[in-house]
Amino acid sequence: MTETPITVRRPQRADARRNFDALLAAARDAFAANGADTSLEEIAKKAGVGVGTLYRNFPTRQDLIEAVYVEEVTQLSEAAAAVAGRPPWEALRAWLERFVDYVATKRAIIDLLNRDSEMFGACRALMYSAGEPLFARAQQAGEVRGDAAFDDVLRLVSGLSSAAFVDDAQRHRVLDIALDGLRTHR
Repeated sequence: MTETPITVRRPQRADARRNFDALLAAARDAFAANGADTSLEEIAKKAGVGVGTLYRNFPTRQDLIEAVYVEEVTQLSEAAAAVAGRPPWEALRAWLERFVDYVATKRAIIDLLNRDSEMFGACRALMYSAGEPLFARAQQAGEVRGDAAFDDVLRLVSGLSSAAFVDDAQRHRVLDIALDGLRTHR
């Protein structure tokens, strides 16, 4: 995992690290599916650990929510690095698809995050520093409209991601339609 100023600090022991990661994954899925009020006991159960393990790692609900958010942004940043070697449009498209997953988690917990906090600002900066080069490269390659800005695209995809869809296939079709409007047509 990339070390950043906002990286979630994992325990050193392998078994404790596995429990920690299982708790983050279970919390992310539970928050995305049921909102931030999901029972912490339910999260611990889904992670396959006791509630004491959850509280040892995350003394408060807020600690867990912030760790989930930081982890999502870190994974989004890592996804940018993973796709950077692809052709410009393909790289941007792949990263935006991962961004859709990030939005689902963020939407579930955003009201409980302090948007004025240093952590939130650092997460935003990390996300932009990860995705903006992919956008700029696709734009420089003539694949993306010249009148679009990176922030415009994030707002577009965030807005689409907030809609309710019948299924994943519909979500992908709607994203395809929106992104088709972003591309240049030669």
